[in-house]
Amino acid sequence: MLSVVLGFPLLYGILYILQYFGGSAWLIGWGAVVVFSLVVQFIAPRWIMPLFNKFKPLENGELRDAIFAYAENVGFSLKNIFVIDGSKRSSKSNAFFTGFGKNKRIALFDTLVENHTTQELVAILAHEIGHYKKKHVLQGMAISIIHTGVIFFLLSLFLTEQGLYDAFLMDNMSIYTGLIFFGMLYSPVEMLLSLLMNKLSRINEYQADKFAATTIDDKNDMINALKKLSEHNLSNLTPHPFYVAVNYSHPPVVARIRRIDNKV
Repeated sequence: MLSVVLGFPLLYGILYILQYFGGSAWLIGWGAVVVFSLVVQFIAPRWIMPLFNKFKPLENGELRDAIFAYAENVGFSLKNIFVIDGSKRSSKSNAFFTGFGKNKRIALFDTLVENHTTQELVAILAHEIGHYKKKHVLQGMAISIIHTGVIFFLLSLFLTEQGLYDAFLMDNMSIYTGLIFFGMLYSPVEMLLSLLMNKLSRINEYQADKFAATTIDDKNDMINALKKLSEHNLSNLTPHPFYVAVNYSHPPVVARIRRIDNKV
């Protein structure tokens, strides 16, 4: 239902833009998708996520005090900390940030809180804060915006190229069939780009690990947290390097622990 409510107007708008706005369609479509993505990121934690999970403020106590103390120590503005009932769907543990600017909030899965010590939880959140401090979040947004723009630009070139339709034995050019043909031809390019994106993501993970390990009291808290996360999330400890290169956005846990233990 959410896909229909959110996706159908966007899809209809893009098709309309591509069909009736001529040479400037790719720019207008690009802008529309970027604005839509930013709006969804803003409303998701406030109105969409609470439809599926309950968000309860973290109670006052040792954990809340430790998190706020660490955030203040590294100069990270933090407004709220919530616990999400992730255990009703999965035993996996997770933590994530929501919101922008001074309205940033931390969401901790209840399974994460139950399975980790206070120091380990601070280490996990230090890793996430490391992504902010290293500008990985802004980097990801910029790459996503540029990527979307490139796709729309290439799309504008292909949709008006008669050779594309001739290759598929189509007599008439159509926006709808052109989108299908373009998707088929672009898939290999997207696969190659995903290799580069995964590589960059793994580099960013190492950097966030280093930030966490060097800003918490004991880097072993980070190592222990990674071990527990690997166990609870049933991670593959020894994946093949080629499989990692193709599919992994995070380095294998063993590689992360070795890097923290030896180079921090």
